Amino acid sequence: MGAVTVVVMGIPAVRGKRPALDGRPDTPYLVDRFGRVARDLRVSITEKCSLRCTYCMPEEGLPAIPADELLSAEEIVRVITLAVHDLGVREVRFTGGEPLMRCDLERIVAGCRAELSDTPLSMTTNAVGLEHRAAGLARAGLNRINVSLDTVDRAGFARLTRRDRLGSVLSGIRAARRAGLAPVKVNAVLMRETLGGATDLLRWCLDEGCELRFIEEMPLDADHEWARTRMVTAAELLEVLGARFTLTEIGRDDPSAPAESWLVDGGPATVGIIASVTRKFCGDCDRTRLTADGMIRSCLFSDQEYDLRTPLRAGASDAELSTLWRGAMWNKWAGHGIDAVGFVPPERTMGAIGG
Repeated sequence: MGAVTVVVMGIPAVRGKRPALDGRPDTPYLVDRFGRVARDLRVSITEKCSLRCTYCMPEEGLPAIPADELLSAEEIVRVITLAVHDLGVREVRFTGGEPLMRCDLERIVAGCRAELSDTPLSMTTNAVGLEHRAAGLARAGLNRINVSLDTVDRAGFARLTRRDRLGSVLSGIRAARRAGLAPVKVNAVLMRETLGGATDLLRWCLDEGCELRFIEEMPLDADHEWARTRMVTAAELLEVLGARFTLTEIGRDDPSAPAESWLVDGGPATVGIIASVTRKFCGDCDRTRLTADGMIRSCLFSDQEYDLRTPLRAGASDAELSTLWRGAMWNKWAGHGIDAVGFVPPERTMGAIGG
């Protein structure tokens, strides 16, 4: 018998049908048992990606979601509109995989903008190919973008992403700025192999007028190789950055914002650090998530999902869908539990959940 290849499917362990509402207060908002209110909606629109970042996806990519299981553009617009009008969501971010892999992305954005004239609409992207679509996305109604970029070293980028596409990413960032998709925020995952280039990345972002935020690596990798003992902490990064820049801590303006900020060389430019592991902010989390196949997730690290797609396609009313969503968030965990004995990472990887 030949060797067996294990493929991480990224499929959740538990899909609930109808969440319990016992004890929930009579409010339209997405409250949970710990007093948090979800107002930030992350919507994954595809599992496909143009890169294969080692901390996010297996080399062969994620298994394809059958086309009929993906939410359509019209379904996405309806669900987002419902979330804003009926559930108190205040901002929406499109994620993937890589959202640029959907050819109807502009239609999704335009549909949401037509229904939601004042709601901030943003997107997390790797920016590969963005140079060709930034202007169209801005015209459709997208407000700004977050770009995932961990290094500006071409060889290092190619090793990390398994693709030699750094030039396209940098061109995409510049095109986004020209199109008015500002501020452009750059998100960099902290890793041993890129820590030495962290100051170069910050210098590049300062020169290009981008806001850089470093993120502690979380156990959401496809190969489940993450280990607390190997991760780069916020404290270690500050020491590295401090050797080249003068950093002055300014903290958080919004307690629900994941990033703590530091002035760089007296400002006005800043750098942010999202210390998801060592300085967790679960107690102030205000996010709710919708996967590309129409499942509600209350937390990145919970494998409990609730199926919104099936009732949506069965003719459920907005009121029925809203009740299901409220129940899903009412049952949200207190926190991710990374430090707990026996912690088990979620089955879905970051690429399958959406950033």
